[in-house]
Amino acid sequence: MWRTGRKLVGTLWADRKARAGASILALFVLVAVLAPVLSPYSPTATSFARSAPASWSHPLGTTGSGQDALSQLLFGTRVSLLVGFGAGLAATSLAMLVGVVAGYVRGPLEVVLGFLTNLFLVIPGVPLMIVLAAYLPSRGVGTVLVVVSVTGWAWGARVLRAQTTTLASREFVAAARMAGEGTWRIVWHEIVPNMVSLLAASFFAASTAAVLAEAALEFLGLGNPATISWGTMLFWAENSNALLTGQWALLVAPGLCIALLASAMSLVNFGIDAIGNPKLRER
Repeated sequence: MWRTGRKLVGTLWADRKARAGASILALFVLVAVLAPVLSPYSPTATSFARSAPASWSHPLGTTGSGQDALSQLLFGTRVSLLVGFGAGLAATSLAMLVGVVAGYVRGPLEVVLGFLTNLFLVIPGVPLMIVLAAYLPSRGVGTVLVVVSVTGWAWGARVLRAQTTTLASREFVAAARMAGEGTWRIVWHEIVPNMVSLLAASFFAASTAAVLAEAALEFLGLGNPATISWGTMLFWAENSNALLTGQWALLVAPGLCIALLASAMSLVNFGIDAIGNPKLRER
């Protein structure tokens, strides 16, 4: 699997779209790590003038609570990346577990897992997220991460189930079965390594959806308003009528960052799609 992963990274870097997306993604990661160094002020400091316009000391202005918007934007990168990568990893892991087991194992377990997958596919994702976020006892980054993970695994599970069913009928799997290999060893050593590109695509697709979902939930006030994130920046900007007071940067800056981060992940995903489909590769 290690060699397969190295080959995947090399092929991705050769693709211009994936290379551009990975570079933007790396920039966001760097900003998240160096946020305390890059931030001119504390994101929670309220000692500044309220709703001040953009200036040299506050390039994006200040919020209605007297906080520096640029500092909040830099620190908000951490939450978006945490929820995006965390929910993407959780959703992909759940999708892999359900999809691979349902695609390889036959019997009542396959029926139950197939029913659960189809159930989550037909339930509208956004209303389900809103209901879960509204009725869970606590609100915070962890809650948003759980909600996005629970609602984002079904599509990946369906794709992985179909791929597992195809791989299970291949000669190398039949040879491993005849050699006396156990079920789980066949799954982890024969089937999963042949789905690395599909798993990577599922991860970045789930991460992209998670970034957008986190911003939407926070904007609707279903997260923790005290959290410093791009979604809460939009929430407080809307509540303070930022557009009416001419503070368009309070809405445009976090919205642009959300769109740019989601686009970067999508560009990486385009490169992964090109690995599975040679017709999509750049000449």
